[in-house]
Order: sequence, then C-alpha cells, then structure tokens
Amino acid sequence: MTRFVALLRGINVGGVRIKMADLGALFTDLGFDNVRTVLASGNVLFDADGTAPDLKARIERALSDTFAYDAYVFVHPQSYLAAVVDAYPFDENVDGRHAYAVFVADDSVLDELAGIGATLDPAVEQIAVGDGVVYWEVVKGETIGSAFGKKVGASRFKTVTTNRNLRTVRKLL
Repeated sequence: MTRFVALLRGINVGGVRIKMADLGALFTDLGFDNVRTVLASGNVLFDADGTAPDLKARIERALSDTFAYDAYVFVHPQSYLAAVVDAYPFDENVDGRHAYAVFVADDSVLDELAGIGATLDPAVEQIAVGDGVVYWEVVKGETIGSAFGKKVGASRFKTVTTNRNLRTVRKLL
C-alpha cells in the first residue's frame, strides 16, 4: 500500500460545506486505510493500492454522488508532497509573506501560469515552476488581488489547479 494525499478543491471556502468527519467516513467507505483529515480545507491522508489517476476518479465520483457537487481532487503519493516542500525555491520564513504551492494537473496550464512570471512585481510576488507545481511567494493580504492570484483564480483553471500554503503541505507530511 502507498500513503496518498487527496487535495480537494473548493470545499469549505464557498458554498460547498463538508464536515471532516463525513469526509473521513467517505474515504473509509471507499475501502482506504489509515484515513486522516487535516484541517477543514479538504486534505485527506490515506493508504491504498492503485494508481493516483484511478484513485482520483473513484474519489471524485464518490464525492460528487455523496455531497452533490462537482468534485475536483488532486491525488498524489505523500512522497511527492515531500519533494514539493524540499524543492520550494524561496525563503518561506519572510515576515509579511505567504509561501504557496499551486498544484497543476495540466502541463499547458503550468506553462501558461509560468509565462506570467516575468511580468510580476517582485515587491508583491514571485513564482517558480517545479514538477507539476508553481511555487508562489506573495505579500500577506495581496493573495487574491495580486496579478498571479487573479490569474490562478480564474474559473477556467478550477478543474486543474489547487493551492495550499506550504505550512499546510508540511502538516500533510
């Protein structure tokens, strides 16, 4: 069995509300072992056999059927998240700044997001591209209003991106 992390996009931040106890129960009902939810923002650790794409499809279908919403889930082995944290290219301990990892499931979107890096104001934010992820450092309070924040927040990216604060990713390890 492999230890996986499921990152659910868009729950408990808008109209979709799911209790973590209910989320954990759903993962257990799917036959996964050692299920643990982390924070209320849709992070689930679990052990399972199978591939990430197959698990993603099962989880999305079960979430959509159970909670009646269009579910978008990113499933990765926990070891991948460790590599993401290890490769973070900026100083994550700068006062007044947030450190994020934006997980991207489509290479063309990754390229598009990377393409705006040179246009960003480094006094506000900076990005760097990693393996299936865009690393993002931004001034606290500017996350949603920054140029990259607006770009990555576009509705057309909701099926292929989700972001997590690096502190959250560390908790998942």
